Amino acid sequence: MSTPLPTSHIAVTVPEAMAALKYSRFKIYDLIRSGALPSYTEGRARRIPLDSLYTYMRNKLEEAA
Repeated sequence: MSTPLPTSHIAVTVPEAMAALKYSRFKIYDLIRSGALPSYTEGRARRIPLDSLYTYMRNKLEEAA
């Protein structure tokens, strides 16, 4: 059972982004490498701002329309 995207966080972890988008770890890191999903690291932890997720989803919906 996957956990829903937390609404109290400003940034999410890679596993949380995986659950939110229903993508594999490889796909999330591929999107990060390509620049389609901006992220940052703090120490060894990778974080993805919620705005990045929303922008990515909005762009995908616009492409599909």
